[in-house]
Amino acid sequence: MEAPLYKRNLIVLWLGNFVAGVGLSLVQPFMPLFIDSLGEFTVQELAFWSGLMTSAPFLSQAIVSPLWGKLADRSGRKLMYLRSSLGSAIIMIATAFVPNVQTLLIVRLLYGCFSGHIANAVALIAAQVPKEDSGKVMGILSTSNTSGMLIGPLIGGVAVTFIGYSRCFMITGVVLTITFFLALFLVKEEFTPVEKGKQLTVRQVYASLDNPKIIIGMYITTLILMVTISSINPILTLYVRQVLGRTTNVEIWSGLMASGPALVSIFAAPLLGGLGDKIGTHKVLMFGLILSSVVFIPMAFVTAVWQLLALRMILGMTDGSMRPSIQTMLTRYTPSGSVSRVFSYNQSFQSVGMMIGPMVGSTIGGAFGFNYVFYATTVFALINLLNVLRITRGQNKET
Repeated sequence: MEAPLYKRNLIVLWLGNFVAGVGLSLVQPFMPLFIDSLGEFTVQELAFWSGLMTSAPFLSQAIVSPLWGKLADRSGRKLMYLRSSLGSAIIMIATAFVPNVQTLLIVRLLYGCFSGHIANAVALIAAQVPKEDSGKVMGILSTSNTSGMLIGPLIGGVAVTFIGYSRCFMITGVVLTITFFLALFLVKEEFTPVEKGKQLTVRQVYASLDNPKIIIGMYITTLILMVTISSINPILTLYVRQVLGRTTNVEIWSGLMASGPALVSIFAAPLLGGLGDKIGTHKVLMFGLILSSVVFIPMAFVTAVWQLLALRMILGMTDGSMRPSIQTMLTRYTPSGSVSRVFSYNQSFQSVGMMIGPMVGSTIGGAFGFNYVFYATTVFALINLLNVLRITRGQNKET
């Protein structure tokens, strides 16, 4: 018996999203060092530029995502996925040749404009998967981006040590090109385009929702979650160097710290997604939020790198429960005709969170010290917990 269409597509899109996640997070462990190689900067300037470079792709992504979502309704999600794959590959290769931080900022902004692997892959699968299996399937798909985003820094930290910054960017660009061709020939989509004059407006999309409170609530949850997760990114390398008390092997240790949660998240997300199908997705989401509210504070008091690594791996459990839960709830409460638009809006909220988070982290870390960044992330996690408590009050096990 031939496998359902969504299962075959899931394999290819998982691989593509994984590589996209690697490409987006590849520079995370050595961004301050890469910037430092482009000029002479103080520690405060390095923290500022690192935060800005981390935020830049998400700024442009937040702006263009709704436009790509609208175009996906006319042209198909597969075409938008191919556009993202090829565009990201070209921009990643171009990053290898930037001469200064100003050019790097422009390239990072362009990378965000052409990104969108995850939103289009999720929308494509969400339109095909049966509702009763959505939790497990979204959990599996979420591990692609999660593992890519978390393993990317490890790959980057090791690769730059042995082959340098430029070759690291170029190799990633080549791999992104390969995923473009895999999707081009292997991903199948049964798509009926929406005529230009019949596309829903934002107001009409909102009116088509059965439970707009849940959808809007998940947008806010996504935004705060991304702020919480990404606020640590720009200071992680510098914090690792501070804990180590030396400058040797910082890149490798930073890659391990950024990638530590990946292994946990890869195994946890499908299991927790399936559990959500049985007991209620919102309960799994609550579990992740409660755990994240208590795991950040100890990070501010570590005295050895292994302690930080252990806490980061616990953080992987929270990521494996929250992201797929959000995607599952969006899938279950979204009419099939509005899937692309709803997920593109969620991508914008995610991008805004990923833009704000690094700036919050770099600003607080530069002004008060790296420890205070973990205090701030705890506050954001608690706010998110209260938000989800509010919007899921009274939900039954079907959600």
